Amino acid sequence: MRPIRILIAMLCLVAGVAVGALNPQVVEVDLGLAILRPTLGLALLASLLLGAIAGGLAIMASVLLPLRQRRRLDAARPRATDAN
Repeated sequence: MRPIRILIAMLCLVAGVAVGALNPQVVEVDLGLAILRPTLGLALLASLLLGAIAGGLAIMASVLLPLRQRRRLDAARPRATDAN
């Protein structure tokens, strides 16, 4: 399993380098308070990373936090024991 993860990580790294190298044009990103001038490849990779982080946080908030709360409530509730 570990070699597969390493292979996937290397493929993602190569894809990121390729996207960055094939898109050297400078773009202007206006954030309201500041104007950034990164290359197109860097802007694409940064937006993909921010989207993945936002998606992970949304999954955590909608799935993991309710499960943790349920586990905490179940642990606090006394359990019935067998009277054998």
